[in-house]
Parts: sequence; C-alpha cells; structure tokens
Amino acid sequence: MDIARALRERRTRSRVSQLELALRAGTTQRHVSFIESGRSAPGRNMVVRLAESLELPLRERNELLLAAGYAPAYPESSLDDPALAPVRTAIHHILRGHLPYPALVTDRGGGLIAANDAFGLITEGAAAELLGPGANVYRLALHPDGLAPRILNLAEWARHILVRLDHLPELRAELAAHVPDPEPSAGQLGFAVPLRLRSSHGELHLTTTVTTFATAVDVTLSELKLEAFLPADAETAAILSAVAGSSTGALPGV
Repeated sequence: MDIARALRERRTRSRVSQLELALRAGTTQRHVSFIESGRSAPGRNMVVRLAESLELPLRERNELLLAAGYAPAYPESSLDDPALAPVRTAIHHILRGHLPYPALVTDRGGGLIAANDAFGLITEGAAAELLGPGANVYRLALHPDGLAPRILNLAEWARHILVRLDHLPELRAELAAHVPDPEPSAGQLGFAVPLRLRSSHGELHLTTTVTTFATAVDVTLSELKLEAFLPADAETAAILSAVAGSSTGALPGV
C-alpha cells in the first residue's frame, strides 16, 4: 500500500477531515490533499507528524512510514529482551499487588503473557488447550469450552469483548458465531456492566479496568494490556479474598 492510500484510509477511519488533520500537523489542507492524491511525497518528519496527529498506535505509525518509503521509527522488541527487564519486573509487581483480585497481561492479539493466581478462579473448568501462556484470552472468554457456559450474562458481556476486536476481524468473526443475540436490557445497568460468572465458590460479579503503558515508544510495550478484575459487590470481594493465592504466574523467560 502506498502512502496516499494508507494515509487516506487511516484519516477516514479516524473520522478526521483533511483540514483538521492539517491543523493538527502544522501544515496545509492542500498539502494533505496532495499527499492523499499521490501528487506530493511527504518527508519523513511530516509522516511522523501526520501519524501522531491521527493518534495512531505505534505499529501503524511504522506502517505509515514504510508506506512512504522510510524505515520504521519505533522499535519492536521481544518481551524477553534484556532492555525490557524493568517492564517484566513492573508487571510482576502489578499482578502480585492486585491480589486477592484477578489480573492478567495480554499482547495485541489477546495472547496471555502472564496472570496472577487469582485468575485461576475465573478459568476453572476451561479446556486445557484454551489455557496457559500464549493462549488467546478472547477465545477463552467466549468459546463453548472456555468461560462461556459459566457466564450468566453472556450476550451482554460478549458485546464488550467483540468491540475490542476490530483490529482482529478473523478472530471477531470466529467468536461472534458463539455469541447469542443480546436481549433488550431491562432497568438500570448501574455504573458498569458486570461479568456475572458462576464459580465453585458462588456467583461472582466483576468489573474490569484495562491499563496500558501510555508513554511507551516500543511497539511491543505499547501493545501490552493489563486487565484487572474488581469485585462489583461485597459478596464477590469476600469470595476472592477467601480463595486467592499469594503469588503470580511467571512471565516467559523469567
């Protein structure tokens, strides 16, 4: 894909006009128009400014640079790279510190990087092939051999998973086939849609938060997501406190 098409597609997807993009990037609408029509070849710095102005993920910023004929600006390291040792240590401490509540770290595609011991209560009964480092947590959540049979509000919860998968259309299509049609919501949902999950210790009501490394300049690091589960009621908090372990699962290579 050339820079003209690549920029036009990303700008359109972001719902940003040529004029607005030009103002953000410190250039003119005419220059943006010329780039998108193939009449002008932007310099490297301009490509970086346009990508930043569209708030593209680092991976897509590199792709835009490549489309313009330039080398990527952002490195993509392996998670076991010595340079990322402080990251691995930080993840370990965050997961451990979130106990007795479940927490996990995933990569861009939903591959499991690490989880704390409390996550085991959520995954109990799931098929072995859906578990372990590298397993896809989205598939784990919605597959009939995963969590799906234990999720009491599956249709409602699944919608919140599927909207995360626009960048993974094949996985989204696969998982959507497992999801029942949502029923009309009755009454007040409250402050957040909970995950209502049967467990061997009773029904769990959980909400989640997703955290990223906001200042990352490495592609791998920028795509890590820490998902932390929180109890939505006192009963769930009591169950988690009673059964959670006290150590985290190890990161690969640690």
